[in-house]
Amino acid sequence: MQIDWWTLALQTINLLVLVWILGRFLFRPIAKTIEERQAAAARVVEDARLAREQAEAAEQQARREAAAAATARGAMLEEAAEQAKQEKERLLAEARDEAARLRQQGRAEIERMRKTEAEKFGSKASELAVDIARHLFMRLPDSARIDGFVEGLAKAIADLPDNVRAELGAHGAPVALKAARSLTPEEETSCRRAIVDALGRDIGIDIQIDPELIAGLEIEAPHAEVRNNFRADLDRIAQELSREGSDA
Repeated sequence: MQIDWWTLALQTINLLVLVWILGRFLFRPIAKTIEERQAAAARVVEDARLAREQAEAAEQQARREAAAAATARGAMLEEAAEQAKQEKERLLAEARDEAARLRQQGRAEIERMRKTEAEKFGSKASELAVDIARHLFMRLPDSARIDGFVEGLAKAIADLPDNVRAELGAHGAPVALKAARSLTPEEETSCRRAIVDALGRDIGIDIQIDPELIAGLEIEAPHAEVRNNFRADLDRIAQELSREGSDA
């Protein structure tokens, strides 16, 4: 076999030219495109990595915020529960205070009503006793309505403090002597003598009639009052009954 070196040389040159042309116009653009695509792919991967990191960071932030929100919500619930407890205790305390106040007010009202009724009863009982006593004494001799009270009146005058007795009939002023009925001359003399003996000095006496006394005598002065009569006794009894009714 015979080799044509010129033909081989030309083919070689053609091959080299073809390779240069391919490398110039085909391989380089393809390589550049591959490099660009690789770079784009790298950028996509990097962007994906950054996006994943951002997503993970956002997720962690969301978890932290959720935990913080849960903690805050728990604290708010605890605070709300504590406030509700305090409000409940306050309302219960107010209710207890109001109930105590109403009980106290009720007891005070009952006590007031009881005292009012006791006073009414005492007043009616006193009026009834006065009427009964008046009717009873009307059946007795008139002397019994005066004689039995003279000595008691004199003793009550004698028991007064010295300064009070000194004021009775001082400066010539007559002593007002009340009697349940008109006095006879003998009764006037007896009363005057008893009063003068009790005071130890002579005084003027102004006798006044007061049927409300029922029976007995009474002296009124600016700084003293000496009562020895049945009406005074009935008043004391009524006061004692009213006091016992109030203390019951």
